[in-house]
Amino acid sequence: MAEPHDSGAALLPLTVWAPQAVTLEAVVRGADPTDADAVIPLVRDEGGVWRGTLPADTDYLLRVDGDTPRPDPRSPRQPYGVHGSSRTFDAAAFAWSDGAWAGRDVLGGVFYEVHVGTFTPEGTLDAAIAHLDYLAALGVDTVELMPLAPFPGERGWGYDGVSLYAVHESYGGPAALQRFVDAAHARGLAVCLDVVYNHFGPDGNYAPVFGPYFTDKHSTPWGAAINLDDEGAGGVRSFIIDNALRWLRDFHIDALRLDAVHALVDDSPRHILAELSDAVAAVSQDTGRIATLIAESDENQISTITATAEGGRGMDAQWADDVHHALHAWLTGERFGYYVDFGSEETLAHAFEHVFVHDGTFSTFRNKTWGAPVPDELARSRFVVFDQNHDQVGNRGLGDRPSQRLAPAQVAGGAALLLLSPFTPLLFQGEEWGTRRPFLFFTDHAEDLGRAVTQGRRAEFATHGWEDLYGPDATIPDPQDRATFEASKVDWDERTSPDHAPLLAWYRTLLRLRHEHLGDPDAEFSTSHGPGWFALRHGPLRVTVAAHTDTTIEPVGTLVAAWGETEHTPAGIRLISPAVTVSLE
Repeated sequence: MAEPHDSGAALLPLTVWAPQAVTLEAVVRGADPTDADAVIPLVRDEGGVWRGTLPADTDYLLRVDGDTPRPDPRSPRQPYGVHGSSRTFDAAAFAWSDGAWAGRDVLGGVFYEVHVGTFTPEGTLDAAIAHLDYLAALGVDTVELMPLAPFPGERGWGYDGVSLYAVHESYGGPAALQRFVDAAHARGLAVCLDVVYNHFGPDGNYAPVFGPYFTDKHSTPWGAAINLDDEGAGGVRSFIIDNALRWLRDFHIDALRLDAVHALVDDSPRHILAELSDAVAAVSQDTGRIATLIAESDENQISTITATAEGGRGMDAQWADDVHHALHAWLTGERFGYYVDFGSEETLAHAFEHVFVHDGTFSTFRNKTWGAPVPDELARSRFVVFDQNHDQVGNRGLGDRPSQRLAPAQVAGGAALLLLSPFTPLLFQGEEWGTRRPFLFFTDHAEDLGRAVTQGRRAEFATHGWEDLYGPDATIPDPQDRATFEASKVDWDERTSPDHAPLLAWYRTLLRLRHEHLGDPDAEFSTSHGPGWFALRHGPLRVTVAAHTDTTIEPVGTLVAAWGETEHTPAGIRLISPAVTVSLE
């Protein structure tokens, strides 16, 4: 049932791009189910844009040329799911308390990735607010939220969203996001939002009803590409840019992480990322708040983060998967799939010193030459690195965490190398206490699509060599089974257990050392290594990790942190594998 309309509610603009429509009407649902729907014609403007107004909190659908009414592609709220009526939302009605917040330079700080649905038992943004004090005390600088756009059902990762201007209702809707950001800023935490512009989800996508949102000129893993360079692309590009600006302006978001930008296929003279970068820079200047754009890209090209004035795409930073692969393969010994070219100390050193392992070299996994070098002078804080994230955990066959397979000292060593590196490190919810809860792939699709997802997931992993790791009797969990989702929820009680509390204390120590000693982006950085051990120097800190074999290191300054079994010898400090030391010069 639609909520009653407030006759005194603010009138909000309704803007719809439908360049091929002859008529466009808003079909307004009555406050009572017995009431007849009201039909409000919209007026066509330049460029195929239709305009009108509706009161705040009004339920409506849009009808193109008298056809079946559909949800608004720019719907600010979808209270009845992706197939139901849209609802207007007055973003300006929220009373912000962050007037003194000018944003922050999030690069070089510590990110913490959160999936709202599994972060708390309630799975809401309001419930997540209760853990912000914990994150601030831990030493986190930026909370990164996985995608919030509405998706089918109640459970999902969010990368199959369809109403990109709205916030998933199970998480609390758009007002809850405003409350979350305001609460984060009150604690000195920035907020990064993961957004998906490279495709729409397969269920509930009504955008093609309104205009040419897709093109057959290009193909992507999800089918036809988003139309960025074909006829009508201007309206689609505006749709994307306006969406990004909405999060920055109306929700005070500090940074956006753009998913899989390599799938934004754009042959136009000005790439969509460059256009977006300049638009965000203008908004940042207008609002006086720093705004940051972070790209996920597997292209290994610095053009992604090269300034638009120099012909680049203008992103401020990008994720660095090669650093993850090099560290993960070295610690675990895994060599299958995309880990095939990783695992040695030499490869790990190359990743830490040069970011891209495939920097114009041959990639066995891709069977081609890949990437380009990263200049030495480019600040390493412009690369986001991680030992865990939703992809690197959730796309494993059993969603298993490193802490389920590695010795605690190996987990501690990986954390020390990343958190005390010159990069921008990211933690994934529960990582800091070595959670053994998995993070699995889960969905809540309708029956036919859900069955296809389940079958596709199992077929995909049948070809990835997971049997060698898990054994021939391993069963890939059904994404559609609610138990798969429930198994992925964070267990906050783990933090204080004897098996987990020491690692949490270790992460707190590392974050404290990072904040106290690594503020200079130009601080000296180098690595060294030998069989079974790896060391880095960053500014005044030296980290040495013995992952597989005993090693002895010369004393360097003052030992400020250690994990695992060590002993002092005439030659130096002996690390009885696996073990970690952090020294301050």
